[in-house]
Amino acid sequence: MNVKINRHAAKALKKMLEEDGAEGKLFRVYVTNIHGDHAHYDLMLDTPTDNDEVVKTDKDIDFILDKNDEYLDGVWIQFFHVPKEEWLITNPSRGGHHHHH
Repeated sequence: MNVKINRHAAKALKKMLEEDGAEGKLFRVYVTNIHGDHAHYDLMLDTPTDNDEVVKTDKDIDFILDKNDEYLDGVWIQFFHVPKEEWLITNPSRGGHHHHH
């Protein structure tokens, strides 16, 4: 499975991990709801279970994904500072009208 993350997001998440004293915890990406053919995602601090895969990114941050949730594969986590601070978590491989079988 695979996760992409932009530089700002990696920086913000690293900071959160340091501040929270989140020893041994990783960020889990999970689906909050499925909306037609796309899903909405969120992040929380968690520890992996047997159903999870820990996915490494190129920004030195690992994420927990539920191995059985196909909506999570290929998720893209972005954080923007402008025009306002906001998180955007999307899955280009599952977006709109691109269907992969």
